[in-house]
Formats: sequence, C-alpha cells, structure tokens
Amino acid sequence: MEIIKGKTWTFGENIDTDVIIPGRYLRTFNPQDLADHVLEGERPDFTKNVKSGDIIVADENFGCGSSREQAPVAIKTAGVSAIVAKSFARIFYRNAINIGLPVIVSDIEAKDGDIISIDLSKGTLVNETTGETKTFEPFKEFMLSILEDGGLVNHYLNDSDLEA
Repeated sequence: MEIIKGKTWTFGENIDTDVIIPGRYLRTFNPQDLADHVLEGERPDFTKNVKSGDIIVADENFGCGSSREQAPVAIKTAGVSAIVAKSFARIFYRNAINIGLPVIVSDIEAKDGDIISIDLSKGTLVNETTGETKTFEPFKEFMLSILEDGGLVNHYLNDSDLEA
C-alpha cells in the first residue's frame, strides 16, 4: 500500500458517533448525504472545507458511543483518507477497517493544517510540518489487503480463492 499523505484536521477526546453523524441524519442510506453532515456539530467548517486525502488527528476514545456503521462511512465519503488517534472505541475501529478506512493508534502531535504521512506497512507516521516521527504496530498483510480492496465486503468479493 502506498503512503497516505494529507492535511490534518484536529479533534479532542471522546468524539462519539453521535457527534460524527447525528442521529437525525440516519434516515438515509446515501453515503454522500451522511458525508454532507459529518462532524458538523463539532466543527461547522469541516464539511465545507475537508478535501479528499485529508487526515483526522484526535485525542483519546475516538468513535465512542453507539456502534453505528454510518460514522466511519460518513468520514470516508467526506474524503478523509485516515484517522490517527491516541485510542479508538473498539467497534468504531473495526467498522472503519471493515469499510476500508485506515485507523492508526498514535499520540503524534498535530495542529490543523499540518501535513502528515503514514506508511501502514512499515508502521511509521511523520508530521512533515514539525518533523516529529512516531512508530506504530505495522498493519498485518491481511489487514492491508482489506484496506487495499476498499473494505471487507470488496475483499471477500475479490478473493480469488472463493469457489463458484
């Protein structure tokens, strides 16, 4: 997998799934409709200014709360290429991987607009703006293949070992 590189958006701790995508928007299954409202309560400027390839950097417990799968879907559809946080709610972490959104546990320091690069297979994370480098447990090959395929469903459908 290639290097993920993008501009950062920073968030604090305990960003729960209701903050990521409020329940009033869950009447749709359209990913773009969800993305149009992602994180609007926390950062009203986010949906208007997030660009494809941007990276979220957060504090502890990102994605806590309910297990709604729409939260990582909304983030990914908005254009975010990865999320880096000091810790994640377990179900959010798994849901993100399942839809092909890389989530990295790290305590790297960042401010809005810093440029971060991530190498999932080597386990390196670099804030190119400040020069800070962190390491993390590299993603295992099977996890990388899920991410490269765009999520678990696509990975399953692309599995050449499946019998017809």
